[in-house]
Amino acid sequence: MPAKLSASFDRLPIRVRLAGVSALLTFVILCAFALAIGSLTVQRIRSDFNREVQSTAYQLPYQLRFTIYPFQIKTPLSEFTENHAVVKILSLGGALVAQSPKNAPSFGTPAPTPATIHGYRVISRPVPVVNAAGETRGFLWVQYARSVAATEATCKRVELFLLLGVLAGSLLALAAGMAIARRAMAPIALLTSTAAEIARTRDPSRRVPQSQSEDEVAELARTLEGMLRELDAARGETESMLARQRQFVADASHELRTPLTSVLANLELLAESLHGDQGEAASSALRSSQRMRRLVADLLLLARSDVARVVAREPCDLAQIVVEAAGELGPVSTEHDISLDIHPAEVMGARDELHRLTINLLENALRHTPPGTAIHVSTLTRADGKAQLVVEDDGPGVPPALAPSLFERFVRGAGDRGGSFGLGLAIVQAVAVSHGGSVALETAAPHGARFVVSMPAMPAGEAPEQPRELAQRAV
Repeated sequence: MPAKLSASFDRLPIRVRLAGVSALLTFVILCAFALAIGSLTVQRIRSDFNREVQSTAYQLPYQLRFTIYPFQIKTPLSEFTENHAVVKILSLGGALVAQSPKNAPSFGTPAPTPATIHGYRVISRPVPVVNAAGETRGFLWVQYARSVAATEATCKRVELFLLLGVLAGSLLALAAGMAIARRAMAPIALLTSTAAEIARTRDPSRRVPQSQSEDEVAELARTLEGMLRELDAARGETESMLARQRQFVADASHELRTPLTSVLANLELLAESLHGDQGEAASSALRSSQRMRRLVADLLLLARSDVARVVAREPCDLAQIVVEAAGELGPVSTEHDISLDIHPAEVMGARDELHRLTINLLENALRHTPPGTAIHVSTLTRADGKAQLVVEDDGPGVPPALAPSLFERFVRGAGDRGGSFGLGLAIVQAVAVSHGGSVALETAAPHGARFVVSMPAMPAGEAPEQPRELAQRAV
């Protein structure tokens, strides 16, 4: 149970814990103070009451005078019955002789010891009885009693006031503790909001507010400030290194294109002129070089995207690019059924890059679907001013485990049968983003994969007119 209570207490906010502990300590201190003061005050009130009753009872016999012949009480008893007091005259045997007031309760046989009977403090004292000559002829008992109700009511009021004081003091301590804790936590709340803003903007160069006092909060602020400076410096170094790497890849990819072109030309001549084993070796080297050229071209395109190099843009029709790409892949797509449903979709873009995007989407569908799969390609211009290219198939679809990383570089599916580099869809995304668009993977109905590329379309007045019809056709 204590462990659960401690865990629940630890889950409370710090300011609530501080205020709660402060109020609890104040409550304990006030309770101890109230017990001490209350007991002393009540004891003093009761002691003063008993002393006053005793003093009056001791003085009463000297103020009363009795005569026996005839029996007469010279002093009226009513003079001594103020403050709810009772005076009784009794014989030595306990018989009632006189009393005031008339309806006073009985206090039993007189006894010299003070006692509390029926809510009265009762003290009995002997009084001498004299004759007409002033001679003492005997004694009577005088009982003096006073109600303790008023005294007890005063004690109860004192106890109530002390209890209310304890509760009020504890509540005030709680409120003051909350206010002080809120003020004390204000610098930490400011640090938290600043850290959240830095996390939102991802800008570690922002300054952290410094506390004016030299305390733990100021030390925390200085530590965070130093950490952010180091993170900013590390980010700058990382960005500089990545920029140099991207620049190197872009430059290296660009410089490799010229010697690769020369190597490919020579290998093509050798493959045509040589025969037998030497011809096979030259053909194998030619295929490897062609594959290397594709890889270099892919890396160059991604490197340009990374360093934000913009290739010259011109008006392009996605429908025409789809026709050209489908025609280029026609010889290798005999085992698949490719259908086109194309409509003019004019964009301002780099034609070669858009051609690569379309080729990669079609090759991805051909490579990752079994023979006989239907592949449908469509283009259109939507009413919201977006040009859209859709490539969908009714194949097995993309495995759920692969979908989150599908557009990352060098990601290859377990069933990749084409020996790809894993850059095709990464290039698709890079080209779409560089043209101000996006690419998304959807599930085709009832199964399969559906890739949707969207990018800004050219306004109708700016699009060049091309007098040709693009209708549904099959490749």
